[in-house]
Amino acid sequence: MSIGNSPEDDSPSIGQALQRARADAGLSVDDVSTSTRVRAPIVQAIEQDDFTRCGGTVYARGHIRTLARAVGVDPEPLIERFNAEHGGAAAPTPTAPLFEAERIRPERRRPNWTAAMVAAIVAVVGFVGFTLFDGEDDKSASGQVAEGTPASDTPTPGASPGTGKTAPAKPDPSESAIAAAPADRVTVEISAPKGRSWISAKDHNGRTLYDGVLERGQSKTFTDKKQVDLILGDAGSIKLAVNGKEIRDRFQPGHVERLSYTKGDPEAG
Repeated sequence: MSIGNSPEDDSPSIGQALQRARADAGLSVDDVSTSTRVRAPIVQAIEQDDFTRCGGTVYARGHIRTLARAVGVDPEPLIERFNAEHGGAAAPTPTAPLFEAERIRPERRRPNWTAAMVAAIVAVVGFVGFTLFDGEDDKSASGQVAEGTPASDTPTPGASPGTGKTAPAKPDPSESAIAAAPADRVTVEISAPKGRSWISAKDHNGRTLYDGVLERGQSKTFTDKKQVDLILGDAGSIKLAVNGKEIRDRFQPGHVERLSYTKGDPEAG
């Protein structure tokens, strides 16, 4: 469905365009809220051209794009109009010079040639001594083989001495890390390897565990005995691990995601 002009209003606002498209599609505010996971009060506010409840222009653009797709409207004209009315898209902040200025560069030290020469001499002497000792040991071993040492006396790799039983294999490091997550709680680890994002985390009682901006490179871990509820402002910048397992959902940049995890999640994968 495209946005067109009407006799009543030649230039409908963003909210009016979304409201008309929703009505034409036969959807209620609750229907759109359920399908997009955007709260109904925010949907109503956007349809009234009130973007203050979105939490900022970045999240407002994400909500507009999500609602437009839900009601069958091309979101790009709406985004262009929002940018024209609200100052355009925010330019990315160059962070590299800031980090370069704050980085403490250690003073270069001159190589210690005396210590290197001593280490080299010790290594040569040790190698010569080992070669002489190993040669004598090889001669002794050759004599034992000539006398006919039974092949069955050779211990089996992985077997315990004197028992012949194979020792149990060590667990894979990744499996050990997953098993380390407590089974009686839900554990959610959030990191931002691609960029900054606003996040909100609550426990099963609705108490706020965290509400703020996660900068690029930072991570947060939340635990609860039953459930952790999340809101991700820019889901495309977030990496999730639930109960020791990575969530491989492909979140889109600029999209707002509302998620809930319990002790049994993820169910598969």
